[in-house]
Amino acid sequence: MRAAFYERQGTAREVLTVGELPDPQPGAGEVRVRVMVSGINPSDIKTRVGFGGKAMPFPRIVPHQDGSGVIDSVGPGVSQERIGERVWVYMAQTGRAFGTAAEFVVVPSRQAVRLADNVPFGVGASFGVPAMTAHRCLFADTDLRGKRVLVQGGAGAVGNAAILLAKWAGAWVAATVSRDEQADVARAAGADLVVNRHAGDVAVKIRSATDGHGVDRIVDVDISANIDTAIACLARDGGVSAYSTGSPQAMLSIPFFPALVGGFSFRFVYVYTMPETAMRDAAEEVSACAASGAYVPKIAVTLGLDQIAEAHELQESGKAIGKILIGF
Repeated sequence: MRAAFYERQGTAREVLTVGELPDPQPGAGEVRVRVMVSGINPSDIKTRVGFGGKAMPFPRIVPHQDGSGVIDSVGPGVSQERIGERVWVYMAQTGRAFGTAAEFVVVPSRQAVRLADNVPFGVGASFGVPAMTAHRCLFADTDLRGKRVLVQGGAGAVGNAAILLAKWAGAWVAATVSRDEQADVARAAGADLVVNRHAGDVAVKIRSATDGHGVDRIVDVDISANIDTAIACLARDGGVSAYSTGSPQAMLSIPFFPALVGGFSFRFVYVYTMPETAMRDAAEEVSACAASGAYVPKIAVTLGLDQIAEAHELQESGKAIGKILIGF
């Protein structure tokens, strides 16, 4: 099979190679997927560069956690009826050397989730890390119907997913962005209010738009930088779900008395350590949202496998708005 891989950490152009590798074979409880589209995430970059000093977990890595395609082979214990099934894949490279940046990928059967016929492969490859993170941030603690949600960073992959899923669940959604083209993406996803965080006080605008009530849930891309805004925006008994911050050395200082009086809660979400039940719930509901036509993520660009270094550089640059994909 043709695949992209690296055998040492470094920059994309230094270490990424495209070449031939043996076709993988599914073991017990596994399926093999003929990959149609592979999705890139920031965590794929972090593994490649050794972010935070983390060493390579395997001597050769085929990157990428997310993807979509068609099951073409199954291992013992998996029904032959799954062969030919359209699926989306999550956590393909978690605990494994080979991810979805290849013509074939092998994963546990449960991690190949049926993709509805009306959902394009590019959309399916955009689920995975962003959608499952967003789902956990939104639904771990409350039913969102009729609630108010603020998504900090509404044009990012997780932020975009959070807007789509929250609107599908019946919430009122506000989103922050930092430039006009990001505002267009947040509005297209269904945000009821879009606030440029460089153009005025976010909390004032949120309070004004909610008749002083505030929001019940915040999905936050950089909680250490946004904690004061969060405290100012939350409604009574509201909560923050934080999935990222600006630096691995960042420290979070929560103003105790306002949080105490407000009854606020804080949840920290790292998709790779989500409980298995949460992953199953996320996979089921993300699939349902997409099948309904309500999940249409922003896709920045789809490049070929030979352009994988360019795709990784684009992901690292932070300039792309939307998901970066590799098509086969």
